[in-house]
Amino acid sequence: QVQLVESGGGLVQAGGSLRLSCAVSGSAFRLKAVGWYRQAPGKQRDLVARLISDGGSTDYADSAKGRFTISRDNAKNMVYLQMNSLNPEDTAVYLCNALTADRLGREFNYWGQGTQVTVSS
Repeated sequence: QVQLVESGGGLVQAGGSLRLSCAVSGSAFRLKAVGWYRQAPGKQRDLVARLISDGGSTDYADSAKGRFTISRDNAKNMVYLQMNSLNPEDTAVYLCNALTADRLGREFNYWGQGTQVTVSS
């Protein structure tokens, strides 16, 4: 069982920056990956950034490359998404995700409640 709580969303002008935070609590046998997804009105939920625990590799949506950075602080049980050079197309609800595996290797996805990011022009 894992709980995720996002914070840091808000209203920002185009070209500005925001740093989203995700507090991770609970327990799991193995936390395989953490990530950020977003869902805009009328759109499906899409991957923004993902960080794989083993090896620390990252994946980014094409639209996020060069502008967004996912990171983690294991000592604080926190996951971050630094968002720079924001544009109105980034407006969406951003959700934190954790992918876990239990002792039998079965995978489970956990989601936070989401935090609203609105970028004005």
